[in-house]
Amino acid sequence: MKPGSRRTPARDPAAAAGPVLPVEHIASSLLGQPYATLDPAAQRVALHVARRKRLGPRPAAEPPPPADRGARAADALTAFGGSWRFVGLFTATVLAWLLLNVLLLARLGSAFDPYPFILLNLVLSTMAAIQAPILLMSQNRQAEKDRVKLDGDYEVNLKAELEILLLHQKLDRLQHEQWHELLALQREQLDLLRHLRLPRVAEA
Repeated sequence: MKPGSRRTPARDPAAAAGPVLPVEHIASSLLGQPYATLDPAAQRVALHVARRKRLGPRPAAEPPPPADRGARAADALTAFGGSWRFVGLFTATVLAWLLLNVLLLARLGSAFDPYPFILLNLVLSTMAAIQAPILLMSQNRQAEKDRVKLDGDYEVNLKAELEILLLHQKLDRLQHEQWHELLALQREQLDLLRHLRLPRVAEA
């Protein structure tokens, strides 16, 4: 840093963006309700719009509990159960079960699960009964994640809508002010023309 040079103070981004608007004005003029009657999401959005701040990640009311071993196992089983790999292994297992019992019955005259394959039906029913709650546990955890994400998307969309409405208000106000300025300028021009014509009329 050179001697005698002055250090320029850093400018506040909020001050550079414009004056801070009253939050009650944002709530009443754009949302049509007092600030106190808005839901928490709308209050947070109105506050950020009034302060000209970026809408950051939505703070959670309670920190999500860490996923335990059972939750991770449920997610892994759900991911495996919804893949083509599971479909292929399941189809191959059922076909092998059927062929093995048919061959044993044809060659030895007895099988561990002859037709109508009661043991196979029992195994499939038991697997479906166990798989259903595992799928529900994983879906509940995913639904909670999606709900938090949707709440954040709602706030971002609402803030964008309010910013557009504020922009329209500013444009309307500027248009109104320019219209009055043009009218005032036209009156001055007419007065000037009237004053220029008066001496000519007097000379004539």
